[in-house]
Order: sequence, then structure tokens, then C-alpha cells
Amino acid sequence: MENVFDAKDAQNYIDRINNLVEDTHGLWGKMTVDQMLAHCCVSYEMVYEPEKHKKPGSIAKFILKTFVKSKVVGEKAYPRDSPTAPQFLITGRKNFDDEKKRLIGFIQKTQQLGPEAFDDKESFSFGKLKSTEWNNMFAKHLNHHLSQFGV
Repeated sequence: MENVFDAKDAQNYIDRINNLVEDTHGLWGKMTVDQMLAHCCVSYEMVYEPEKHKKPGSIAKFILKTFVKSKVVGEKAYPRDSPTAPQFLITGRKNFDDEKKRLIGFIQKTQQLGPEAFDDKESFSFGKLKSTEWNNMFAKHLNHHLSQFGV
């Protein structure tokens, strides 16, 4: 798996994103390319702009940690058409260029902060994660959706 904290791997994601255009169509799923970019930003918003999202309650967090965490932070790729958590659903069209810039900025910021900033960092939904788990979560999600759009 790629390492989002590595400059070369982060640049690879940015290059893939820069290969997208406004009318790029997904190979599966229902999202438009602008919605996909906004959707990918949500993981980063929960780290850098947490006020934008409602934190799960204690019961929901217990369920997420017990049943969902290993699927999200593990190394196994997401299958096509995996269910989407409600806070990640993007409705309506978004500005392609704005979402592209935001996602690239989040990738750059994460890479520059490095794994030390994420080791034992509290996740919105899963409690404290190791930097390898953060990496898996970010990398797997980016790979899934960039592949969905053929880049």
C-alpha cells in the first residue's frame, strides 16, 4: 500500500487527481467526479475541520470501533459499490476545481505533517489510531475512488 506520508506517493495521488477533468465518468457507482472529490475530502475534514461534522454518539462509536474499524483501517481494498456512511454522502453538484484544490491541499498537508502527527491521534469514529492505520484509511479510500474514475 502507498504511504500518504511519503512525498513521492503523495505526489502520485496528486498526479492522478490532476488527470481528472470535469466530465470524467466513473466506471461504477453513482457519484459524479466533483462529488467524488468532495467525498474524499470528508476524511480529511474530520481531521482538519472537525466542526463541519457531527461526532458519533457513544453507542454509534462503539459499533463503529467494533464492526467497521478493521475494514476501514486494514489493508484489504474496498469492494466496488461498498456502502457509504451517511456523513460521506454528497448530494448535489460541487465545484470541480474547488474540490480538486481542497483534496490536493489535504493530501499535501497530511504528507508534510508526517506520520508522527498521526500516531495515536484520535479518530472521529474509531478512537486513537496508529499512523499506519491513518495511512491505510487515507490511501485505501483515495485508491478506491481514483480507480473508480479510471486514474
